[in-house]
Amino acid sequence: MAIPKDARIGLNPEDIPKKWYNMAADLPNLKPMINPVTKEPVKAEEFKAIFCDPIIKQELSKERYIDIPEEVRDALISLNRPSPLQRAYRLEKYLKTPAKIYFKREDMSPLGSHKGNTALAQAYYNAESGIHTLTTETGAGQWGTALAMVSNLFDIKSTIFMVKGSYMAKPLRKTIINTYGATVYASPSEYTEFGRKVLKEHPETSGSLGIAISEACEMAAKDEHTCYALGSVMNHVMLHQTVIGEEALQQFAIGEIEPDYMIACVGGGSNFAGFTFPFLREKMQGKHKDCEIIAVEPKAAPSLTRGEFKYDYGDTAGLTPMMMMYTLGSQYIPPAIHAGGLRYHGMSPLVSAAFDQHRISAVSYDQTETFAAGITFARTEGIIPAPESCHAVKCAIDKALECKEKNEAKTIVFNLSGHGLLDLYGYEQALEGTLPKSGME
Repeated sequence: MAIPKDARIGLNPEDIPKKWYNMAADLPNLKPMINPVTKEPVKAEEFKAIFCDPIIKQELSKERYIDIPEEVRDALISLNRPSPLQRAYRLEKYLKTPAKIYFKREDMSPLGSHKGNTALAQAYYNAESGIHTLTTETGAGQWGTALAMVSNLFDIKSTIFMVKGSYMAKPLRKTIINTYGATVYASPSEYTEFGRKVLKEHPETSGSLGIAISEACEMAAKDEHTCYALGSVMNHVMLHQTVIGEEALQQFAIGEIEPDYMIACVGGGSNFAGFTFPFLREKMQGKHKDCEIIAVEPKAAPSLTRGEFKYDYGDTAGLTPMMMMYTLGSQYIPPAIHAGGLRYHGMSPLVSAAFDQHRISAVSYDQTETFAAGITFARTEGIIPAPESCHAVKCAIDKALECKEKNEAKTIVFNLSGHGLLDLYGYEQALEGTLPKSGME
């Protein structure tokens, strides 16, 4: 039997994008980050305590396209770029849907997720700036793993604060991070003033990304040769991830694919933005008028579907500038869930603005629903999705079933942001029927 041309659409290494796309150039009425003391827009020099100059420049840039350094572009090949676009034929057959389902395979990176795309860029710029140590937070551990690995490429040390709930539930993440040569602490920790404060006030806390960010920023600010790196939320991270969506546009052209739905999970916003922003750029130019772009979040941290659009801190201690974003409040600590990478109180200002301007939509699911979808995907396509990615899988399945009910042959494309081979405890609970519900109270 001949293999259909859209079964798996690959690209050659020379097709890796040469430029990142900056959505800040095209979204109107963006609100600047503000200094919480002066209430004035943040100036570049105010970031110097935690970021190197090239990162600050990118964060504040309104240039539409920014060149990818050759050294970064070459290194992206080692992260399995370009990643393939694959059709989920067996899932379609199982669902008995007339819809076509495609997924972008960020799970095929040796790091297990999309996080290496920005880790490479941040490590490169910091090394070029003479920085010897990076600090960061990580939720489920995917981002921490990525930064730990790429730091070796640029002879940089990394210290990682991993949210305690995930640190305890995913012990092999610590092993991987240590294998790559990085130091990892459960957050809140005894290694920072803020960590000690949280532990004193809430000794049983499972932690949060907001707390871990505070610890990483505090440590970075105390040493001029240490900078902070982050895996989501801020503009430069969204920028670096757009290699995903730029590749996808090439693959849509090759496969003659016109999506009706573009779907990705969303916590801080990086994989969603990376996958959808290049497509949204074209949609804003008048193309793809009938396509719905859907952000899928957990009911435990539903910042878009239940949060407020206002200025808020990016961390719990209030060390960051205030950003205009959808937020549940910087003091909100989400319930412990297996999708630790989505346990964040806020949302990328760029994703928030796109949602506020009705350019994208959002839905939320409980983890019992998303793991069920992940199991279905594993049994049909043979791939175990990360708990975060299960949210996109669930939404894609729901849209495919809607197409079945209405007998509509629509095209669904989602981003498989990572694999779940180090998240099997959650799957075990789902299979045993002991997985707890996870919504906000």
